[in-house]
Amino acid sequence: MIIGVPSEIKNHEYRIGLTPSGARELIANSHRVLVQRDGGKAIGLTDEEYRKAGAEIVDGAEEIFARAEMIIKVKEPQPNECAMLRPGQILYTYLHLAPDPVQTAALVKSGCTAIAYETVTDRKGGLPLLAPMSEVAGRMSIQAGAHALEKAQGGSGVLLGGVPGVKPANVLVLGGGVVGLNAARMAMGLNARVTLLDRSLDRLRYIDELYGDRITTLYSTVDAIESLLPQTDLVIGAVLIPGAAAPKLVSRTQLKLMKPGSVLVDVAIDQGGCFETSKPTTHQNPTFEVDDVIHYCVANMPGGVARTSTFALTNATLPFAVQIANRGAKAALLADEHLRNGLNVHAGKITYKAVADDLGYDYVPATDALNA
Repeated sequence: MIIGVPSEIKNHEYRIGLTPSGARELIANSHRVLVQRDGGKAIGLTDEEYRKAGAEIVDGAEEIFARAEMIIKVKEPQPNECAMLRPGQILYTYLHLAPDPVQTAALVKSGCTAIAYETVTDRKGGLPLLAPMSEVAGRMSIQAGAHALEKAQGGSGVLLGGVPGVKPANVLVLGGGVVGLNAARMAMGLNARVTLLDRSLDRLRYIDELYGDRITTLYSTVDAIESLLPQTDLVIGAVLIPGAAAPKLVSRTQLKLMKPGSVLVDVAIDQGGCFETSKPTTHQNPTFEVDDVIHYCVANMPGGVARTSTFALTNATLPFAVQIANRGAKAALLADEHLRNGLNVHAGKITYKAVADDLGYDYVPATDALNA
């Protein structure tokens, strides 16, 4: 199979879909790998390293999309990339379709087979291709929130961990999954006072057993959130419903309960955001203000630490990439239910129910679409 790795073109996105080591692994399995010139240059992955791995360096994305049978990316394809996709071509990347009807329509029109990292599952019910970036985003959310709290950034001027004689900041984490747990760990490491809300008692019990009195765990309700907002300096939105739009946990009305200069970091912004006032931002202009509350809603947070993120992501995505390349998309998807859960679009059909429900498409089960 010919596998193409184009440069990422989203604002301030420096990651690349495959490391030289990943390219070598695919080539060792008798496949060809095309990498766009300077695609990894920004994070220290040179064209020479890809050549040594056996990859072919290609000047433009147009040639990669024209020649490759499978495209491996990081972020969702932008409109000009969607226009280059063709029927039967495999797209293997993050998609986050539920809040993005324009991209969804373009992928449906293209006739491609679109496999979304964020909905591939594992035997434990986890999301193994989303987890590495969730770990990065959870940890980054505290860095970003702490910076946004600085007075020069428009924040309240509170140091997250305080100092002797001055109380630390209060951090509220909404969601106890991979993002939330990593955010809580970082906040506790900086000596902030951390409260974490979730609706899974088993998850709350697990987190309580891990950290004891270093963290306060509460069952998530509207009352619980409203009671905590007035005293909270930093809120981390870390909720996820796989493949579906994120629930809105803080409304515009509730925002008024917060102190001026408080900060919201919406890690769920890829899935539409979990705060009513959220809108996607970029690393170039990461924050905006609503009712004196600072919002950080960067839609590709892990891109800020692109080298770490690229290696972490390839570690997770490579085994499935090899599986798809070795067997072909149809055979690989039919043989592995966990990979099949990643199929969102195939031959003009929406094959992931949450996306179909959120965007008003007819849902076609993946096995039916593949066997049609």
